[in-house]
Amino acid sequence: MLSVHHKGQNIYNLAKKIFPYCRSITGGGVRCTFADLKEYIETGTNAQLHIHEIPSGTPVFDWTVPKEWRIQEAYIEDEAGNRIVDMQENNLHVMGYSTHVDRWVDLDELKEYIYTERNQPNVIPYVTSYYKERYGFCMSECQKDTLAHGKYHMYIDSELFDGVLNYAEAVIPGEMEQEIFFSTYICHPSMANNECSGPALAAELIRFVASMERRKYTYRFIFIPETIGSISYMSTEDHLAHMKATMLAGFNLSCVGDDRAYSIVETRYADTLADRVLKNVLRYHVDDYTTYSFLERGSDERQYNAPGIDLPVVCYCRSKFGEYPEYHTSADDMTLVSPEGFQGSYEVMTQVIQTLEANEKYQMMVLGEPQLGKRGLYPTVSQKGSYDGIAAMVDFIAYADGKHDLIEISERIGVSVNQLIPIIRRLKEAELLRVV
Repeated sequence: MLSVHHKGQNIYNLAKKIFPYCRSITGGGVRCTFADLKEYIETGTNAQLHIHEIPSGTPVFDWTVPKEWRIQEAYIEDEAGNRIVDMQENNLHVMGYSTHVDRWVDLDELKEYIYTERNQPNVIPYVTSYYKERYGFCMSECQKDTLAHGKYHMYIDSELFDGVLNYAEAVIPGEMEQEIFFSTYICHPSMANNECSGPALAAELIRFVASMERRKYTYRFIFIPETIGSISYMSTEDHLAHMKATMLAGFNLSCVGDDRAYSIVETRYADTLADRVLKNVLRYHVDDYTTYSFLERGSDERQYNAPGIDLPVVCYCRSKFGEYPEYHTSADDMTLVSPEGFQGSYEVMTQVIQTLEANEKYQMMVLGEPQLGKRGLYPTVSQKGSYDGIAAMVDFIAYADGKHDLIEISERIGVSVNQLIPIIRRLKEAELLRVV
């Protein structure tokens, strides 16, 4: 089992801080979130989070960057002035990207603009309409059933205008131009696991990478609105060409804060280094995990693996999106995530980073089995059981032929990369091992 340390608490605290903002694919809620992430990432590190913007109307592959959405207020009130729903109490009460409305209607017409989740009558659903102008409100089915006949005031103070789509990026250089890529999204309002968890974990991972004494690879982290953000990012500033030329492995972070499960959504053919390294780490560092094929995709791994894009990006989750009942509802609140859940994700992803940094093809520099005893690497008294303590070293040596990388050897001999790293260091110090 993974242990609990303070990093999980730090990530939880950051997720809690950004939870209240009314985010969407554009707008002020996104920029407020970026401001908090930037402050957290840059305090005490040399990492920098840069905020970028793409104008509304910009063609991006087969899409167009939409107008920016600004919302100030949204509520329904009855004839006595009682507010039935109010986005100030829960920002899920307003349909995302709702247009302006200021109308009095009767109950039957009001219900045409109310969205509920009938199979979960006690929750407020998350509903959006980005690419067709409309307005609406969300409430629980139970609340809808209590509405009395009469007149109701629908009021939404919002506007769609030519503005910008924002994304944020942090690049931490290494010794090589080859990159390890992380992507997460900032486009949902107040939901904890399916919104705040990914950016909060990514921010802590940036701090981890920035603190590494030696980095072989360059690390790129992006924070984007889901779907339109990944499409916009790859479509502008020659990002796609750069990604194709440099990306070694990529990870989409989604729903990473609960403590129920561990999950991977594979790349299209499940044959990339990203697939291999995440599965290897999950195999050795958690009790159990679930593998989902690309046919069960749902987040930005869709865009990164699309034909013609073909980037090696898997999706990492605790409970996968769409697989837990609180998903896309008001029940996805801060009680669903925990410091322990975040700690588990932090340890998995930092181990992924360390495994990639260590992953090489290694070759022994002597013919036959080396005499380990004269180098202090093997017991000098031979009896039953004396071999057990160095079995991992001897098995590693047997497969260090320069043809297979460290992850392959780990899978073959049943020993985690984390356990093999100190063995490699000792063999290098004894001048028995080299990198091919």
